[in-house]
This record gives sequence, C-alpha cells and structure tokens, in this order.
Amino acid sequence: MAVFRSGLLVLTTPLASLAPRLAPILTSAARLVNHTLYVHLQPGMSLEDPAQPPSSPVQATFEVLDFITHLYAGADVHRHLDVRILLTNIRTKSTFLPPLPTSVQNLAHPPEVVLTDFQTLDGSQYNPVKEQLVRYATSCYSCCPRLASVLLYPDYGIGEVPMESLDVPLPSTIRPASPVARSPKQPVRGYYRGAVGGTFDRLHNAHKVLLSIACILAQEQLVVGVADKDLLKSKLLPELLQPYTERVEHLSEFLVDIKPSLTFDVIPLLDPYGPAGSDPSLEFLVVSEETYRGGMAVNRFRLENDLEELALYQIQLLKDVKHTENEEDKVSSSSFRQRMLGNLLRPPYERPELPTCLYVIGLTGISGSGKSSIAQRLKGLGAFVIDSDHLGHRAYAPGGPAYQPVVEAFGTDILHKDGIINRKVLGSRVFGNKKQLKILTDIMWPIIAKLAREEMDRAVTEGKRVCVIDAAVLLEAGWQNLVHEVWTVVIPETEAVRRIVERDGLSEAAAQSRLQSQMSGQQLVEQSHVVLSTLWEPHITQRQVEKAWALLQKRIPKSHQALD
Repeated sequence: MAVFRSGLLVLTTPLASLAPRLAPILTSAARLVNHTLYVHLQPGMSLEDPAQPPSSPVQATFEVLDFITHLYAGADVHRHLDVRILLTNIRTKSTFLPPLPTSVQNLAHPPEVVLTDFQTLDGSQYNPVKEQLVRYATSCYSCCPRLASVLLYPDYGIGEVPMESLDVPLPSTIRPASPVARSPKQPVRGYYRGAVGGTFDRLHNAHKVLLSIACILAQEQLVVGVADKDLLKSKLLPELLQPYTERVEHLSEFLVDIKPSLTFDVIPLLDPYGPAGSDPSLEFLVVSEETYRGGMAVNRFRLENDLEELALYQIQLLKDVKHTENEEDKVSSSSFRQRMLGNLLRPPYERPELPTCLYVIGLTGISGSGKSSIAQRLKGLGAFVIDSDHLGHRAYAPGGPAYQPVVEAFGTDILHKDGIINRKVLGSRVFGNKKQLKILTDIMWPIIAKLAREEMDRAVTEGKRVCVIDAAVLLEAGWQNLVHEVWTVVIPETEAVRRIVERDGLSEAAAQSRLQSQMSGQQLVEQSHVVLSTLWEPHITQRQVEKAWALLQKRIPKSHQALD
C-alpha cells in the first residue's frame, strides 16, 4: 500500500454517528499518510449523486466544537501525523459573515491523497464515488495534479464496518462564559475580534484545539500572544524550547491553513495580561482549564481599567494516554521536551583525526548539574571516562607539565611550604580578573587537551569503544574539537544554587556568582548533540542515561564507517 506525505480526509457522516468511529478512521488514515493530514468536515454530503456536490456551510454548534476537540484528542495517538482541521466552511451564528470562498484554498502542504469515510452501498472502492471525491477535493483546495483517492470503509475488513450509532451527544469539552446550561445543537456566537495565548512550543493537538476554537469564534481578527522572555523562565527544560521565531513560524502556517479568511496578529506575550488586559476592541478570550484563573484575572484587570469584560471560553485539557511517571497526564509541551532528553538533536561531528575505533563524547553542564554522576552512570554502562579535573590536578602537581609555567606566570607565593600549588590562592588571584584568568587558561587548557588525548590512547588499548570526557569548560576551552558529540546536563539555576550551597558550603550569593562566571545552560544546549537532566529521582536519571546509551550504540557503527 502506498504511503503519502500529505492527505485530505473528507468526513461525510453526521458528527454524532461519526464520533465513535474516529479511532479506526484515524488509524486507517495514519497508515496512508505520514506527515500532514488535513480534515474537512462536510457531514451529510453524498458522493453518489451525479451532480458535483458543492462545499456547503456547517453550522458552528457546541457539538461541532466538541467534535473538533475529540478529533484532535484521538489524533494524539498518531503523533507522526500533523493533523489540521480546516475551518473555512464552519460558520457561527452571525449576520456579518462573508460568503463561502469560491476560489480554491491554498494549503501549506498540497494533499497527495484524498480519503473519506463515505460508505458505498456495496462497501467497495466504488470508482465513480472516488472520482467525485477527487473532483470535490480539488474544487475546494490546492492538491497535487495527480491526486489519489481512497475510501476508508473497506480498510476495516469484512464484518468491521461500524453500525450506525444512536444520536448521543458528545461529552462536553467547551465551557462558555455564561453559566447557563447549553445544548449540543445550540449555535455558537461569533465575535469580531478575540484573543488566545500560550507558549506554543512544538505545536501539538492541545494547542490546536485552543487555536481552532478561537478561529471559529473570531470573524475578522484573532490576536495570538506567544509567551517570550520572562514568561519562559518557569517552564520545564526551558533550554529545549523552540526559539520564539520558530514557534511563530509554525503557528502562523497552521493558522493560515485552517482559516485563511482571518487576520492574525501574532505578538510576543511579555506579561500575564498581554493585549487581553488592555485592548478595548477585544471581545473574547479562549483559555484552558489551567489558565481559566488567569482569564478571570484578566477580566478583573479590565474592570479596574474601565474596560468591558471578555467572554471566556474554557477548553478541557486533552489527556495524554502515553505519559510516563514523571510526565504530566495531559498533552503538553513540557512532556514533549522531556522525551527529547537522550535523543540526538543534531548530526555528530566527523573527527577523522581521532582514533577510528573510539567514539568520544564530551560531557558538560553548569556547576551543580549532576554532570559527574552522569559520567559515573555512563562508566557503569561501559564507557571509558576521562575526568578533566583529575587531569588538571596531575598537570598542577610538582613535575607535572603545567607546574613550572604556572609558577613562572603567578609567582612562588602561590605555593604551599611543601612546594605544591595552592589552588585556592591561585583561584583567588584569577577569579573576577579576566586578564589573569586568560593567562592561566592559555597554559592549562592545551596541556589538559594533550593529557586527554593520551587517555584516549589508553582507552583504545583497553578495548573501549566509547570514551567520555567529563569537563565543565568543554566548550569554553574549545575541546569540542576532541569529541564526536557534546552531551549537556541541564537543571534549573535555582536547583543548581541549592546543590552548590549544600555540596560546597558556599553562600547563595557565592553560588550564583559561580554560575554567572560560566556559560549558561541555554548557551551549552545550543552547541549540544544530546541533552540530559538530573532533575528527577535517580532511577529516572538512570533510565534517561540508558536510553541515550542505547541510541548511541545504534549510531556508532555508522560513524565509524564514515571515519574509517
């Protein structure tokens, strides 16, 4: 069976009957499409009529909103699919709506295949129906010139075609501002301008529900606030957040795809209120269960500033059936970032100058990140570990390669009575003095790099395949030239400060000062191939390291082939 990169799914069954069938329909679609799946709702349409069926408006009722939520929730099982429900023909109860577009709507990824849940009388791939389906799809959307078509019902197999279900309302997922009970068939009101906000990191199906409901409610303009700067500091694993420009790019493409008739004002959200707290022309705000209190705070703020309250639409959170013990039970970006831990984020370096039978990892992280504990876990899995601090001690020792150059540069007053370099005195001499620090690092870093190369040779003689250089200053020293991959351990700065205070007996101010003198976790991650974190319980850290190690074993042979 052919697999297409992008496709268009035309759903023709009435929504109440369609809801219990979504799982097999989406599963069938997921077998045929491996990237973008557009969904077009046209309940009640017949493809067996001789006349070409036109695209007709679908009344936006609460049942429609609930169906959209359930469809995205079901689609989350198929995470390789970028599902986008097209909203052009879904219309709210309003007198100022423009007519349905008569021209073809361009899509970001033109569909290569059109699929439908339409059931033919004999349950077969009935050719005239497929021809009608193709004509209908190409009259509405930009599609590939040679569009393939598939009727999904036969994919269920003999005896698996679902029976017509009773007209049972979908579970309620949208709570409008008014506390008055609503009917599933109740039309949804339209507004000129409204707002929605979020981080929108790695745009996922819960984001798409928020955005879709906002797009249905808005008739002219939707203001979309995208969290940035200070609002990102409290996020889990902020180092792995997509850059603001990248988040906006993906968001904008999605919005224009699902409802091109709207004007979108995508802006950075720099405080909890954003434009929702100050823009008098806004009429509604879409929030999630988690951010509903924030929406209430926005309305209090507006009242205090003599502005009308916004109509609040609260969206139920999507449950994540695949979450693990340390992840949230909802679909969330923070869980997606956690799943990135241990994965290869960018191609490894080619290092033909390194021993061809040895693969070298550079392990780094801010002070207190748990980098050394990760090194020991990797050692337990079979890696040869080179501790750069130990190499530094060897270099400083009397007779070591750095001893005489350091004494000549900083004087004999840095020595103990027994002639050993007093590292505390030396440290106080260079701390906060960039010129003195550069003199020291210009001496030490090349020497430690040379010692590390000698240790690599020892790893080869011991038959090791993987070598880990444990070095806090790996990137500052330019030692990434010695490794195939940079692995970085990240934790929040507040946790790093707590660990440094507990471990080294420093004050909080001294611990913060130490961190400020180093590259930040964000700067390290920007140059890293793999990211790990020791934020959770030890067994979770171990599982993370084992995952990273297993993935590493799979790519090492390919890397060696490139180096041989």
